[in-house]
Amino acid sequence: MNDEYARYPVHGAGLGLRRPIADQLMADPPADVDFMEVAPENWIHVGGALAKKLRFFTERYPFVIHGLSLSIGAPSPLNEQLVRDIKEFMAEHDIRLYSEHLSACGDDGQLYDLMPIPFTEEAVRYVAKRVQRVQDILGQRMALENVSFYAPIDTSMSEQEFLLAVLEEADCDLMLDINNIVVNSINHRYDASAFLQSMPAERIRYFHLAGHYVEAEDLRIDTHGTPVDEQAWQLLREAYSLFGPVPTLLERDFNFPPMDELLDEVRRIKQLQAEAGNRKAANG
Repeated sequence: MNDEYARYPVHGAGLGLRRPIADQLMADPPADVDFMEVAPENWIHVGGALAKKLRFFTERYPFVIHGLSLSIGAPSPLNEQLVRDIKEFMAEHDIRLYSEHLSACGDDGQLYDLMPIPFTEEAVRYVAKRVQRVQDILGQRMALENVSFYAPIDTSMSEQEFLLAVLEEADCDLMLDINNIVVNSINHRYDASAFLQSMPAERIRYFHLAGHYVEAEDLRIDTHGTPVDEQAWQLLREAYSLFGPVPTLLERDFNFPPMDELLDEVRRIKQLQAEAGNRKAANG
């Protein structure tokens, strides 16, 4: 096994496991799906039929988890009990990697939304310290996701500078969301390709890919409720050219299409990965 293959927790094309589509997937587990992902908060301490349903999938597919509520950038104390619960959940289901949003989602209470962190040196140090604590409790590295944002709090640093600084200061991994780059590049008028090219290949563990809502030509909303936009497909192709066929997960949270349409997007990911692999092989 080569080093490039070994550095990824999963491989190929994945699909986010959501409860509304779980029964369809159980009835005919798709061979085109190479791995799955869940939000741990939706499944921790769940028993009965739902627990058996999750076990059905974790026995058949490699899994990663992507958190919703750790609120790594919030001023409130770090929820260390949640981290311990996540560690136990990962061990129970042989989960390969835990990732979270580089954002805040509450202070004294849960806002159920992803709020931006001020892009400052002080915030870099604050977030990095909390990430290091999470990694200490887990006993393994975690990954942070670049998030979509709409009204930045403080832009002393650019989004790109802030993300890179946090990854370096915390010494953690990156789960790179391709659609979020597209959304932010349009909303905040920067070059998506330049942002992509600046990402540290050695920290990337997998990609997210999803759809977004076109509010206006200069305003996109990250929804995960539509098919993947062509701009995101093009940026994914570019990402594979830069980094190789990185494992990629398709996110769809609502407005689910017929299952074959959803799996068509998974198959398109696999096709782009195969093309990237062939190009690399042809170039030696």
